[in-house]
Amino acid sequence: MTMIEHARPSAALLAGTAVLSLCAEARLSPKPGLVDGRGGGAHDDMDLPLMLVSAEALRPAFRMIAQAAERTPAGLGLRERLGALGRLGDRAMSRATGGINTHRGALWSLGLLVAAVAGGAAGERAAARDAARLAALPDRWVPAGEPSHGDRARWRYGAGGARAEAESAFPHVIEVALPRLRAGRAAGLGEEAAQLDALLAVMSLLDDTCVLHRGGPDGLRAVRLGARRVLDEGGAGTGSGRAALMELDDALRARRLSPGGSGDLLAAALFLDRVPWPERLEQEVLACGR
Repeated sequence: MTMIEHARPSAALLAGTAVLSLCAEARLSPKPGLVDGRGGGAHDDMDLPLMLVSAEALRPAFRMIAQAAERTPAGLGLRERLGALGRLGDRAMSRATGGINTHRGALWSLGLLVAAVAGGAAGERAAARDAARLAALPDRWVPAGEPSHGDRARWRYGAGGARAEAESAFPHVIEVALPRLRAGRAAGLGEEAAQLDALLAVMSLLDDTCVLHRGGPDGLRAVRLGARRVLDEGGAGTGSGRAALMELDDALRARRLSPGGSGDLLAAALFLDRVPWPERLEQEVLACGR
């Protein structure tokens, strides 16, 4: 094995990559119904500066999650340690945002993926599988409390939510967002349009509990059909696709529908896309030697 194949990203690098991915998702515009550079979307208690503050507040939690995964064998002990660190991160987020839930779902997804990479996963599919194994383990120390909006939507509508996505090895990240993102780049789209198309691809398929909470099945149907229409019109990189995107944005704002689960999964895809995997580093070194 080469030195590159043995190298793992540091905890600080993984934490920074997670924060960068959250910030990139927040800044991406125009996102239908979501916070972006234009304002709060369907939210009246969030804006872009708040989302950026929230992302930065999670940096210490992501770093401690990576350090725990480096030092602790995968299993119940690590899962419970990650749960405790996730709750610390959630409290830090709440202090930074004045109690507004900006990134709880993203903290769950990215925390698991950060742990998987720090624990030695050698590629994005391996990281998703390792994260799934961690997600499926119980955490005996979860405090009793009020169920979240996502919990209520899962129970009422039978949706899987963020937990099921993680336990299934992030299919909407691995099989939907990342392929669409890379196909867009390969087709010559700008990065903004490629990322928007990746987001829309997830929106068109995901049983988003954020949408179900606010709009029920009718709201989810509107989000999924609207996202599919944008893609059918050519996506965010075409004139007709951009017009359809703005129509969808208007519709979601009017109905106060926020596809936050899809946004979280785009951030997870951007994280995996940015990780300096050993294979990628080796390819870059070989390319430099040509």
